Amino acid sequence: MLFHCRIFVHKCQYIKSFKLRKILKKGRERKRKMALQRIHTDLALEAKEKFEEDNVEIRGVVIEEDYNQEKDIRTTVVRIETENGAKTMGRPQGVYITIEAPNLSVPDEDYHREISKELAHHVKSLLPKKEDIRVLVAGLGNREITPDALGPEVVANLHITRHIIKEYGIQGMGEEHASSISGIVPGVMAQTGMETLEIIRGVTEETKPDVIIAIDALAARSIKRLNRTIQITDTGINPGSGVGNHRNSLNEAVLGVKVIGIGVPTVVDAATIVHDSMAYLLDTLEEAEKKEFLEEMIAPSLYSMFVTPKDVDDTIKRLSYTISEGLNFTFEKDKA
Repeated sequence: MLFHCRIFVHKCQYIKSFKLRKILKKGRERKRKMALQRIHTDLALEAKEKFEEDNVEIRGVVIEEDYNQEKDIRTTVVRIETENGAKTMGRPQGVYITIEAPNLSVPDEDYHREISKELAHHVKSLLPKKEDIRVLVAGLGNREITPDALGPEVVANLHITRHIIKEYGIQGMGEEHASSISGIVPGVMAQTGMETLEIIRGVTEETKPDVIIAIDALAARSIKRLNRTIQITDTGINPGSGVGNHRNSLNEAVLGVKVIGIGVPTVVDAATIVHDSMAYLLDTLEEAEKKEFLEEMIAPSLYSMFVTPKDVDDTIKRLSYTISEGLNFTFEKDKA
């Protein structure tokens, strides 16, 4: 009788231990998935790459790639065509164009001019098909914080024409046809006490543009894309989403006007840097072991810490000029 009792106790302990291991394994897996979700990125291309790493195929998402070897410019177009694709990607249906240029942060005027032309080509493909278009360019972000000053700096370099056309007509531009370009830098809520959406909506109702182009600094998942990538999308933009500071979206559904979003990743979270550095050192481990180890090692506080290169001041100036020149090319009839 005592012998059978001992066997029963051992069985109970084994079952308890087995269940505990399963619970712990599920807990670690849940923690790993939550940690991966906390790694911020605004780039649709990086979201798609994450599924490719896990060997997951997404229905309703089409990828087109083009690489110009001479100019060293890679262009990737991600088209989210179905609701299922949008839900899986965590992004609205639409077109996401990514221009990757390794030398984008290098002070090379000729190279930057090529990027501006590439940008103009893709922006023009997303514009409403009409002449003498009215455009409102919104430079989002905080001018006082350098990595977030991209939008305001772009607007500062734009060729603004609305006031001239309004006063003297299109003839005042010396051309038969000309686009009416206006710009606004709405600042951030801490400066104005107002949501960016409230300001943009008020200006939109007053000026009645045909399209809004919103410029903002983004967050990247990969260090190699920091200050080297431009994303263009016809789905609008979510101010602050990349760093977890979610504000009201700027899109056609909300504003009643098509919104084209243009952004450059200027920050990356510290957890990404640790993750990528450790992953390089742990290449000898199995993929599952590597992921488990990395998520155990990365402190939660790192997911709320963002890093930017030390030369960000000069980089933002160059990037802002490249984007503004691209927009100027877009609306100048002889260069678009």
